[in-house]
Amino acid sequence: MRLLLCLAEHPGEVVSIDQILNQVWPDVTVSPDSVYQVVATLRRILGDDPKQPTYIATVPRLGYRMVATVGPWVERPVADQSGEDRSDDDRPNESRTAAASTTGVRVRAGFRWAAVALCLALIVVVGFLWRGKVVNDNHPATPAVPAQPQKSIAVLPFLDLTEKMNQEPFADGMTEELIDKLSKIPGLQVPSATSSFYFKGKQMTVADIAKSLGVAYVLDGSVRKSGARLRIAARLIRADSGYVVWSESYDRPQGDLLWVQDDIAGEVTKALRASIEAAPDH
Repeated sequence: MRLLLCLAEHPGEVVSIDQILNQVWPDVTVSPDSVYQVVATLRRILGDDPKQPTYIATVPRLGYRMVATVGPWVERPVADQSGEDRSDDDRPNESRTAAASTTGVRVRAGFRWAAVALCLALIVVVGFLWRGKVVNDNHPATPAVPAQPQKSIAVLPFLDLTEKMNQEPFADGMTEELIDKLSKIPGLQVPSATSSFYFKGKQMTVADIAKSLGVAYVLDGSVRKSGARLRIAARLIRADSGYVVWSESYDRPQGDLLWVQDDIAGEVTKALRASIEAAPDH
């Protein structure tokens, strides 16, 4: 929501990554990867297509721009006791002036879908709170995600965050390569690529996806490009808490893409293997 307001306050203007970091995460040290991830999430919530944006456009090497029309929201006239609406034209000059003054105070920056996004955010928050409450006075609250085998992980489709959004095949290949390598670790349960790609583009929380796939961990990531180099970012999320327990970025020259996929998948598998194998079984 803070990102949405940050962009809405500068409609039609390019907002740099540094501006977003300063306004959305004040006094908190985060990497630009956080901006890319949150922009991608906001686009999914709004149903926006990065290639043909209706709300948020990517400005290569500069930042992001709100392309949707942004205007003030004014409350409609309230009906009087007779049940008839009184428009500004029916009021005396003094009343119109007072009404305009009152209305001016009530004007707030935003637009129709911003309210919808806020409602969605509130629903998510309420959902988490509800899951953590005591269901019955005689029974403790159940966790958001039922206990799953600790040595289980789902690899979600990697996001294509390149400027031209033309690396989706590479991102999908990266996902499949990781599934293949992780599935070869003895004792580690990994859902198939078909199961993982079912959730591509769906607006679901990590906890819900993990519950559907029956896993304790979720691995997701993104692909970005700078010049002739690719940056692949990956992170491991604990499903029952939603905490990121591991994350890393890998930079590689854009040469043989199949070799890059195999190389990065091998590096990620090595990094994850120790963390997952160290987790005790239920």
